[in-house]
Amino acid sequence: MKFPLYLDHNATTPCSTEVLEAMLPFFTEQYGNASSTHHPYGWISAEAVEEARERVAELIGSSPKEIVFTSGATEAINLAIRGTLFSTHNKKGKHVVTVSTEHAAVLDTCNALESLGIEVDYLSVGPNGILDLEELKKAIRKDTVLISVMVANNETGVIQPIQEIGEIARQNGIVFMADGVQAVGKIPVDVQKLQIDLLPLSAHKMYGPKGIGALYVRKNPKIELQSEITGGGHERGRRSGTLNVPGIVGLGKTAQIQQNNLYTEYQRLKVLRDRLESDILRLPGTTLNGDAEQRLPHVSNISFEGVESKALLTAINKAVAVSSGSACSSVTDKASHVLQAMGIPNDLAKATLRFSLGKFTTEDDIRFTIAHVSETLATLRKTRILT
Repeated sequence: MKFPLYLDHNATTPCSTEVLEAMLPFFTEQYGNASSTHHPYGWISAEAVEEARERVAELIGSSPKEIVFTSGATEAINLAIRGTLFSTHNKKGKHVVTVSTEHAAVLDTCNALESLGIEVDYLSVGPNGILDLEELKKAIRKDTVLISVMVANNETGVIQPIQEIGEIARQNGIVFMADGVQAVGKIPVDVQKLQIDLLPLSAHKMYGPKGIGALYVRKNPKIELQSEITGGGHERGRRSGTLNVPGIVGLGKTAQIQQNNLYTEYQRLKVLRDRLESDILRLPGTTLNGDAEQRLPHVSNISFEGVESKALLTAINKAVAVSSGSACSSVTDKASHVLQAMGIPNDLAKATLRFSLGKFTTEDDIRFTIAHVSETLATLRKTRILT
């Protein structure tokens, strides 16, 4: 066992050996620019890019022509939201509906757009982290252009009723973006079945490299986006810039691997997660956050009553790397906005650990983590390091 054990896969995942091996030739041997159309170096890179595009499309049930490569999910989200609102084809209005538990990439983008005159409704969620579809319907206006709801929450793993939301959006002629970053490669995500129009995803959340992502953009009915980055007309004019061929190859390879292992890995991780969770929840003063059923198979978000939050996280991380929430907000001492939106008190929300398992997590890792958490909690309470 390598210490500290790594149970923070929702923050990022290790790049798998198979993915790295697929990428390496495009750093050294096949280093051509995919836009160099007049010689073999460019042809080979372009072919590799299109093969990766096909693999990503297969993973989410789309056409390869609907995949736009980006530098990551944050860029993809910005392109989707801003690109929809500022498209020259948008004659409908300037109203957005999203959810209070979305990732900062969505919430911060919406907040920034409000200063430009965009109007945003932030829907609440229930104690289980799931939004009320009736509240969504009531929030829709004649000038609603976009609905943005993540498939699965990055902190609790809670899965939203995406198919129903897609149907509501389609019936009202509204573009529907579903943030797929935490879900794609972990659970089945079919953009056709779910009626998703825009789907951001990221390689590093599913054992691929950092710095590469993609945005699915529905072709029929066609979704028009205004480009955020201009200068060359790459990616069918939606995202200019020299293509990151090694990264794209890595994204394509990991998409293929995840698709092939999706169901078996789902079952394996769920068994491990349930064992970890059931034992920890036997400890006094522990509470599971989020719906117990409608969630990702590898995520468990647990609060620990009566323990000082910093002491808890510091002590656990000496042997097991976990987090208290999103990696993007870990630099602050604020309680998770996700847990607060679910009605969890501030002190309890801060004394929370997110365990997110991965493909390299073993039964021994789980046994050790259970013992480590139990011993640490007992020590902290015994020494009165309390809230």
